[in-house]
Amino acid sequence: MTTRGVLYVHSAPRALCPHVEWAVAGVLGVRVQLDWIRQPASPGTWRAELSWRGEVGTASKLASALRGWHLLRFEVTAEPCATAEGERYSATPDLGIFHAVTGIHGDILIPEDRLRAAMVRAARGETVLEAELAKLLGKPWDDELEPFRYAGEGAPVRWLHQVV
Repeated sequence: MTTRGVLYVHSAPRALCPHVEWAVAGVLGVRVQLDWIRQPASPGTWRAELSWRGEVGTASKLASALRGWHLLRFEVTAEPCATAEGERYSATPDLGIFHAVTGIHGDILIPEDRLRAAMVRAARGETVLEAELAKLLGKPWDDELEPFRYAGEGAPVRWLHQVV
C-alpha cells in the first residue's frame, strides 16, 4: 500500500543542504535535488519542500534519516490510506522530534494510554494537565515552527515517487 506526504525542510545551514538531499534520496530510492530558497525567518539558512509518494512508513524513515542533525528544522507528513493512519513528525534543534498520528482530516489522534499517563502525572502534581496536553498535541513544536512555516508560503514544491 502506498501513501503520499510532504517533507518541509524549514531551515538548514547551506553546508547541510546536500546532506539532506542524500539522506532523502537514500530513503526514497531516487535521486533528489531540492529547490532551496533562503529562509527569511532565520538569515543564513535555506528551506525546501518535497512532495513524495511511497510505502506506508516512509514518513518515519524520512524523519529518522534527518533527526540527527542538530541545526535542522523540518516536518514530515504522511496522509492516511486504507491500511494506515496519517503521521506528522516535527523537529527543531531545541525540542528534538515530535510524532503524532493523524486522522483523515489532519487532526492529531492521541492514544488513550498517553492521555491516561498525562492525567496520572498531573494528579501526582508532577505537571499541569494543560501543559501535558499541549505537548501531546505538539504545541511547543508548532509555536517554534510557525514563523518558519509562514516564511515558506509560495515556495516551490516538487513531487517525487519512491521506487517500490
